[in-house]
Amino acid sequence: MQTEKTTFDQLLAIMRRLRAPGGCPWDAEQTHESLTRYLLEETYEVIEAIDEKSPQHLKEELGDLLLQPVFHAAIAEEAGEFTIDDVVSTLCEKLIRRHPHVFGDMDITDSSAQIENWERIKKQEKGMERASALSGVPSCLPALLRAHKVSEKAARVGFDWEHSDQVHAKVLEELHEFEEAWAGGDPTRMEDELGDLLFAIVNLGRFLSLNPEEALRKTISRFQKRFEHVENTLISKGVQMQDATLAEMDILWEQAKTNERSAL
Repeated sequence: MQTEKTTFDQLLAIMRRLRAPGGCPWDAEQTHESLTRYLLEETYEVIEAIDEKSPQHLKEELGDLLLQPVFHAAIAEEAGEFTIDDVVSTLCEKLIRRHPHVFGDMDITDSSAQIENWERIKKQEKGMERASALSGVPSCLPALLRAHKVSEKAARVGFDWEHSDQVHAKVLEELHEFEEAWAGGDPTRMEDELGDLLFAIVNLGRFLSLNPEEALRKTISRFQKRFEHVENTLISKGVQMQDATLAEMDILWEQAKTNERSAL
């Protein structure tokens, strides 16, 4: 198919064609609900591309992610609810409204003041829909990210520690309580105390400007790469992992860590 320069309008036309009679059966069958999983998957694939620091991969994955709002808007347009133009217009209005220091005459000089003002404007927009300071955090967020957002919102209204050493002490306190529950052998209490410990660690990360979700995600990636190094090295020697000793695997694990440091 011969095309001129790809444009956003062309993307919209392609989507309408895919959804139209005689188009793609799979695309035509999709609903807001059925597309939810793809929205999540594409978001995480964008994050993975960012971690890889590959502009080409990031460009491709951003395109895949962009398809999702276009898809949802097409479904809404067919139902007479809203169009992609409505989506973009709403976003433009929101950005202008929430940046009065850029598009108005308000004086804001640093990021913290802007965050505070953003939340104040956001609360005014929502009116009584969000009576709690903790409202607006989606319950479907990954648990660590949700914990970070909730504690962040609580801190904005003064419900917070004053110093990081106080948070560190809280982590140690929760660790001790988990150890007590562990010794007691009560699974329900152990789960409760483990949750408290994780929440305290999230707060410590927040105090140190560390995102716990990002930290854990990167740790998992490092674990996978090191594990694959151990696995592949053993296979190259004709040894299956289950036949190797823990000492042999530990040596290869440390080798993988050394290789990581050398690559920095």
